[in-house]
Amino acid sequence: MQPGPHNAITDVPGVLVGQVERTDPPYLTGTTVVYFPGTAVAGVDVRGGAPGTRETDLLDPVNANPGVNAIVLSGGSAYGLDTAAGVMAWLEERGEGVRVGAGERDVVPIVPTAVIFDLGRGGGFTARPTADWGRDAITAATDDPVAQGNHGAGAGARVGALKGGTGTASVRLDDGTTVGALAIVNAAGSAVGPAGRLYGESTALADEYGVLNTPTEPQPTATGPIPGMNTVIAVIATDASLDKAAAKRLAMIAHDGLARAIDPVHTLVDGDSVFAASTAPKDTPRLSVTDPTALLQLETIFAAGAHCLTRAIVHGVLAAESVDSPAGHLPSYRDTYPSAFTNG
Repeated sequence: MQPGPHNAITDVPGVLVGQVERTDPPYLTGTTVVYFPGTAVAGVDVRGGAPGTRETDLLDPVNANPGVNAIVLSGGSAYGLDTAAGVMAWLEERGEGVRVGAGERDVVPIVPTAVIFDLGRGGGFTARPTADWGRDAITAATDDPVAQGNHGAGAGARVGALKGGTGTASVRLDDGTTVGALAIVNAAGSAVGPAGRLYGESTALADEYGVLNTPTEPQPTATGPIPGMNTVIAVIATDASLDKAAAKRLAMIAHDGLARAIDPVHTLVDGDSVFAASTAPKDTPRLSVTDPTALLQLETIFAAGAHCLTRAIVHGVLAAESVDSPAGHLPSYRDTYPSAFTNG
């Protein structure tokens, strides 16, 4: 297995990503939109004790949902759910959504959303994303490489005592299927073990993380969970043709990848939520969890999704940069453990 050309969720055909952020005080927050121009079959699994979500019930396989148009990941806590309104308005103007009337724009776009808590991290509690941020993010969506670290919804993220961020990864399976993940790493738990090494670093494909060494002077303050409001939110995407139940199962198993990269996870102060999406054309026969002949193929895809999520989290931590704001100093992994990046 090898990463895709961008090693990003945008390696999956039918996936575009757009991001906006503000890091000038009192702002330290942003919004990330995963856009599916042809719609996608989607599922979600929410395991954190303090989730902030929108339209997740609709993704239950027993409910009537023909597909999603976009998934929004945003800062701003519950206030950040407003970003979905901007995405919906943009989609409505283009006639994208569930058709409910004869008019060209008589549609209801389906835009599930999840948010992280980053309020006040730039110094201002009211400095948070609005509907306009969602519109700007989807307007900027492309299939180019995805900016990581302090970009999009990861702008104000933290992981334990360190700066978190946006991360992404992809893999091309032996049968040609592509699986990708995008994560906003904002966990109460830590991505760093007691020796200063990243929990998820053993998952590297080839040398995607570069050379990482055991730090010579581990910093205990960077390894423990920090009480507060947090959350890891993520999207797993694939061009494999999944039905709704299989998409749900992909989201569920992807949480294993979260648990490999962060300790602890799914706490009462985290809102850990993972979406999964299949971008295969609508007329493609769907892989089903009830079909015994599809189980091996599905398990391969599910395992790849979890693996990609671990890698995306590692990339998000490695790409994050230290931040100084009126709210204080938030150090990056690179600045806290410089010896981890010294060869020799």
